[in-house]
Formats: sequence, C-alpha cells, structure tokens
Amino acid sequence: MKKRRIFRNLNNKEFAWVLYDVGNSAYTMLACALIPIWFKAMAIGTRPGQLTSDQATAYYSMAIAVITIVVALLGPVCGAISDHKGMKKIFFTTTVAVGVSGCILNGFAYQWIAFLLLFAVTKIFYNMSLMFYDSMLNDITTEERMDEVSSYGFAWGYLGSCIPFLIALVAYVLGPDMAGMIPGRVSMAIGFAVTGLWWLLVTIPLMKNYKQLNYVEHQGHAVGNAFRKIFQTVKFIATEDKKVFFFLIAFFLYIDGVGTIIDNCINIGTDLNLSTVGQVICLLATQVVAFGGSLVFAKLSKKYDTVCLILVCIVGYFVVCLYALTLKNLLGFSFLAFGVGCFQGSIQSLSRSYFSKIIPPDNSGEYFGLYDIFSKGASFLGSAVIAGVKLAGGTINIAVASQAVFFFLGFIFLKIADGKEKRTAER
Repeated sequence: MKKRRIFRNLNNKEFAWVLYDVGNSAYTMLACALIPIWFKAMAIGTRPGQLTSDQATAYYSMAIAVITIVVALLGPVCGAISDHKGMKKIFFTTTVAVGVSGCILNGFAYQWIAFLLLFAVTKIFYNMSLMFYDSMLNDITTEERMDEVSSYGFAWGYLGSCIPFLIALVAYVLGPDMAGMIPGRVSMAIGFAVTGLWWLLVTIPLMKNYKQLNYVEHQGHAVGNAFRKIFQTVKFIATEDKKVFFFLIAFFLYIDGVGTIIDNCINIGTDLNLSTVGQVICLLATQVVAFGGSLVFAKLSKKYDTVCLILVCIVGYFVVCLYALTLKNLLGFSFLAFGVGCFQGSIQSLSRSYFSKIIPPDNSGEYFGLYDIFSKGASFLGSAVIAGVKLAGGTINIAVASQAVFFFLGFIFLKIADGKEKRTAER
C-alpha cells in the first residue's frame, strides 16, 4: 500500500525527522547571534569577578574549544553504542531532554561562570543529538530519497528557526540596552525559554514515530566493544574503504571553509564597521535564502548525481570567497550573505545524505560519530588562517578570500573519492 504523503512529498517518518531540523536550528540561531552578546554583557565590567572584553572573548573561545573536544571524544563511542538494537532512540531522547533543559535554565543564569557552564553543557548535548539525528536518516527513508529528505531538513530548519529567533530578538530589542521596556534578565529568559520550548515541541513527533530498523546485536560489554569497534572502523576506512576515506578528507576541507565563514560572519561585518542592525537583518535574510537554495537542490537531487551537486556548491563557495576581496559596505556584505545562503544548506544536507549512502546502515551511529568530528571540529583550521592573516596585518577581505584554498582542495579530494569503487562488502 502506498504510504501517505503529508507534506511536500514526505511521509510521516520523513516529516517527523525533518521537523527536528526546524527545532534544533532555532538554538543554532540563538547561539550564533544573541548568546555571545548576553555573555559579554554579563561578564564585562569593573566589579569584582568581572572580566575585560579580551578576557571575555578568550573565555568564550575556550568554552567553544572544550565543547568541540568533548563531542569529538564522546561522539564515536556513544554512536557505536547507539547502533545496538533499541539504543538510538534512547540516546537521542536523552540528549534532547538535557539540551532543552539546559537551554531554558541558561536564561536564569545571572552570573557569567554559571552562564558559560550551562551554555557548554547545552551545546555538548545539542551537538550529540545532531549526531544521532543524522544517523537516523538510514532508518526513516530509502537511499533514493536521502538527498531530497536531507535537503528538506536543512531548508525548513533555516526558515523555521526564524520564528523563535524573531521573538528572542524582539525581547532583546525591548531590553534595557535598547528600548528599555523589558528588564534585562526577563528579556534573556524569554529568549532562552522560547527557543527551548520550540526545540522540544517540534521534536515530539520524531520521538514518537522513530523506529530503529538498522542495528547490531548486543555483544558483551558495550563500552569496551565500542572502543574496539571504533579502532576497527578507523583501520578499515584507512586501509580498505577508500571511498569513505577520501570523502572524509574532502568533507573536512570544504566544511572547514563553510564553518569558518559562518563562525566569522559577525567579525567580517565588525571589521568593515558595518551597522549591527544591518548585520542581523542580513543574517535573517540569509536564512530565507538558504531555505530557497536547499529546496532548489532538493529538486535537482532527483535528476542529478549527488557528488555533482556537492561540487557545484563547492565551486559556489569558492566564488563567494574570492568575491570577499571586493567587500566595502553593507550592500557588498548583503551580496556575500546571499551567496552563502544559496549553498550553505545544500552543501551540508547533500554531504549528510551522500555519507549515509556510502556507509554500512547497521553502523550508522558509529560512522556519524566520526563524521561529526570532521563536521564540528573542522573550522579551527580556517579560523587559524583568518587569525594569521589578521595578525600579519592583512584585511578581513584577504582573510575570507584565503578560505578559497579549502574549497579548492575539497573539490580535488571529492573527485578522488568519487573515482573510488563503492564499498561492496560489509566489515
């Protein structure tokens, strides 16, 4: 019997899975735009225990680094354990519950140390939930539909995230630093609470409908076996599964460029002395453009090879990086944001679906644990290049343009990966 399609050619399971992108993307927006502002407003000052601006930036950067390291260490182990029968839903539900709780509680942390600790805990569990979520793709749809479904996830995630963010932004604007109509603590609590509740509510369908179809049977001590399997998997990828090996190298390189541009978008505008309000408007506009771009590539994925579409996205980003050499004003910045939006969701969604196709379905949690290391920890190289260019006296334009190197190398390694024979045998 034909499955009922309830939304843009998605069945119940696919639609529930897409909705989680709508939920978690709200927290991504908050973390990119408002959380750093709230932290610095709380941490910087002259009272005992408060920090200078440079110290606040350093502590925040250290927290991001710790989050990346913790997720990198826990991801593959938890991913391998989640591959056991019935475990993936438990891990996913737990990480979402802790992440949402941490997000809401963050709004009531009025001391910068507590604020930063809660942010770190929330971000760790948020990132872990994404790993389990990505690995569910093999269970909720067919290989033929992975590109389309994954693209819909990013598309509606970009658009849906704007709703709670706009509420949080209005509360911030009405706060003491702007209009002064809402007390600062209340304004911040509203932002975190709305985001956390939105994240939870749109996740409920996936929690209810998800069923793990691909799994491995329990064998002995779970943690010990997890470490053993990870070692075997890394060895297998490096020596035998060259398609996955070269793809991960390519992914690390081009997603490094993507992540660096996203992480430094505010720095770009600040260095160009652009209006803060203008930058936020561009950020929101980028979400809408990314929504449209992801839908376009979702349609194209029905007709064209996934690798070809990823290569198009890489070339698009390469051109965007070179365009950064011409940046001078807010108009130029908006064109840059438009270019990023066209390819941002597509390159991430197609990479996710392509990886799902070339890995063993039964070990998707373990493999996505490794994938997550490359995804979440990649942008440190690009950020280091930007820092090096700036310290050497270069402009932000040259620093952003330098990211083109990562896209060029990513293009080469992806072509190499595509030339390798697809894995024909399970481990």
